[in-house]
Amino acid sequence: RRRQHSASCRELAVRCPRLQLRSLSAVTSAVWLAAYGLFVLSENSMVLSAAIFITLIGLIIYLHFVKIDQESLLVIGSLGIQVTSSYASGKESTTFIEMGQVKDVVINEAIHMQKVIYYLCILLQDPGDPQRVSEVVPLFQSSKPRLDCLIEVYKSCQEILEQRKTAPQSS
Repeated sequence: RRRQHSASCRELAVRCPRLQLRSLSAVTSAVWLAAYGLFVLSENSMVLSAAIFITLIGLIIYLHFVKIDQESLLVIGSLGIQVTSSYASGKESTTFIEMGQVKDVVINEAIHMQKVIYYLCILLQDPGDPQRVSEVVPLFQSSKPRLDCLIEVYKSCQEILEQRKTAPQSS
C-alpha cells in the first residue's frame, strides 16, 4: 500500500502473511496431547490445567511480541525515515532515523538455504567519515516482500532522496 502525502512525503506499508490456523492448531494439539499423556501417567488434573494455561500465555506472548501484521515506512524528505511495525495484538514499535544520517537506501541480496533473498536496507553514514557506511538497517524483515514490491518502495525512496540532494544546490 502506498500513500503520497506530498511531493517529499510518502508512506509505504507492507502486510505480513496471516497467522496460519493450521500451524496454530498443530502446536496447540501437540501440547495438549502431551499433557493428556502426562495426565494418564500421573493421574494429576493439574497437568491439564497447566497445559491450557501455558498454551494461552504462549499465544498471548506470540501475538504481542512476535507476530507482526504490518510494517510501514514513512519517508519525509526534510526530516527522516520512520519505520513502524504493527503487531497482531495492536502494539506498535516505531524507529526514527534522521535524514542527515541516511546515506542511501538500497536493495541487497543474500543467499539463504540455497535461495536468493532480496531485502531493502537503509545505509547510515559514518559521522566521522561521510563517505563510509556506519550501519546497515534492514527493512521489512517480517513481511519479506517480493522483489517487485521492494523495487517500487526503493524507487519511491530514491525519488525523495534525490529531491533532498538537489534542494540545497538550487537555493
